[in-house]
Amino acid sequence: MNKAKTDYIVASIGIILLAAGLYLVKTLPDPKGILLTLPYIFVGFGCGIFGHGMGNILSDKATKNDPDLKKRLEIEKNDERNMAIANRAKAKAYDMMTFVFGALMVSFALMRIDITAVLLLVFVYLFVHGYGIYYRMKYDKEM
Repeated sequence: MNKAKTDYIVASIGIILLAAGLYLVKTLPDPKGILLTLPYIFVGFGCGIFGHGMGNILSDKATKNDPDLKKRLEIEKNDERNMAIANRAKAKAYDMMTFVFGALMVSFALMRIDITAVLLLVFVYLFVHGYGIYYRMKYDKEM
C-alpha cells in the first residue's frame, strides 16, 4: 500500500475514533467503570491520529509540485547536526521530566488522590526510567 493511501486511512481512523468518542459521551446515560473514561480516550486518540494523518497529507500536497523542496526537507531532517540537536533537546526534556513527574507523584499522594491513579503514575514513571536504563546499557555495550 502506498504512503498516500495509508495517510488517508490513518486520518479516517482518527475521525472514526473521534466520532465514536463524542457519540459515547452524548449517549451513555450513567457510565460506570471503564465506560466513564473510554469515550474521552477515544476522543484523545482520535484527535491525535487524525492530526498525524492529516499532517502527512498536507505535507505531501505542499511538496508534491516542488521536488527540490522535498529533497531539501529530507536532507535537513536527516542532517547529523539537526539530529544531534533534537537528541540533546530530548535528553534535557527527559531530565526535567524526572523531577516534574516525581514532584507530581508526591503532590498527588499528599492530596490523597485515588491510590489507583497514583500507582499508575508511578508505574509509568518507573517504566520510562527502566526503558532509559535498558537503552543506556545497550548503547554502552555498542560504543
